[in-house]
Amino acid sequence: MNTALSEFQSVSESVSLSGLNFDVLPPEVQRFRDTARAFAQDVVKPRVQHLDQAPAAHFDWQLVAQGHQIGLTRAAVPKEYGGAGVGMLGVAVALEEVAAVCPGTALIFGATMLGQAPILLSGDPRLQSRFLPLFSGDEPVLACNAVTEEDAGCDLIIPSLAQHAQNVTTARRDGDHYVLRGRKRFITNAKFAAFASVFANMEGSPGATGLTSFIVPLDLPGVVRGPVADKMGYRACLGSELEFHDVRVPAEYMIGSEGEGMAINMAQSNMARAAVAGISTGVARSALEQAIAWCGERVQGGQHLRHHQFTAAKLAAMTTKVDAARMLYLRAADKVDNELPPPVYEPAVAKLFADRAAIDVADAALSLIGARGYLRSYGVEKMMRDALGTRIYEGTPEVLALAITDSLYAEKEEW
Repeated sequence: MNTALSEFQSVSESVSLSGLNFDVLPPEVQRFRDTARAFAQDVVKPRVQHLDQAPAAHFDWQLVAQGHQIGLTRAAVPKEYGGAGVGMLGVAVALEEVAAVCPGTALIFGATMLGQAPILLSGDPRLQSRFLPLFSGDEPVLACNAVTEEDAGCDLIIPSLAQHAQNVTTARRDGDHYVLRGRKRFITNAKFAAFASVFANMEGSPGATGLTSFIVPLDLPGVVRGPVADKMGYRACLGSELEFHDVRVPAEYMIGSEGEGMAINMAQSNMARAAVAGISTGVARSALEQAIAWCGERVQGGQHLRHHQFTAAKLAAMTTKVDAARMLYLRAADKVDNELPPPVYEPAVAKLFADRAAIDVADAALSLIGARGYLRSYGVEKMMRDALGTRIYEGTPEVLALAITDSLYAEKEEW
């Protein structure tokens, strides 16, 4: 096993659901979930329409500051570094609550956790004591994770494709520093993050076969924050570019060793997919709740819609998908908190199912609510746009299918 992952340290801090009893969450996780729910309903909900319809570069720092106050920027950070220490289970249930109101807001905090992930995975006390306490101060601090390139996306997360990656950001050793050069795209939080976890290929290695992970403070000379993307959905969080023009990064900011970036990237994806599935579940749940309310009030043919057989069948299928998505992500998060390194199968299955559930349930809600659902003022069309976004980051359906299938055959090979 590679150096960084062999030193992986658990951050769950006794939030295990041993025996898979998902009916009762650990008390600490329940409290964190309930706090996130109150934040979503009281703080986020009144701003949702404005956040969605504001110019692409608009960012609500006051909203982020209030989320920071309840621990959403440090949920996965161990208590010894000033974090909430609720593990991936706490992160996932909290992000479902926020995403049920605004998945873009949820992603601001989820992307920060992803930026923290390589540090958590490293088990390196020097890196952890240097960067993790940043999130426990009075002012909010965000992080980001920089993987995607202009010409390389999936090639950087599928080992068998690494040799085919093109134009990957490069790193070369220069004394006690590494020099980074390249451009990253579609990076959530890049516009305002304090640091990025950056994946760069060692100069001279074909494709991405020398992929290496670095923590890069974004105030270093040579870092350029690019323009904000004008996105279809998830508009509350900003996605932009990061350019690295011969940026000198101290050697001690490298995660693990040279060439271990692919393994770290895969591990962080496995770690994060349960949380992303929580966001997708929140989107699906919100669409379901609106459909339930509408079908319980709207009268057609002399009776409420819910009494019509076809409507009842739709509602039944929708609620089944939401419940199943939640069970899958809870199982995945529990596995992540209690297995080292994070497992591949359960998080991939959870994300694959939840992403599809979000799209299907949002589509069904739009169909049930009809013309009103097509109006911006009702918010259902926003759910449809947001539902389509989650399936892109942390593994498309195609990437997840490969991960799941490889896991199935890996189990057979062990027999």
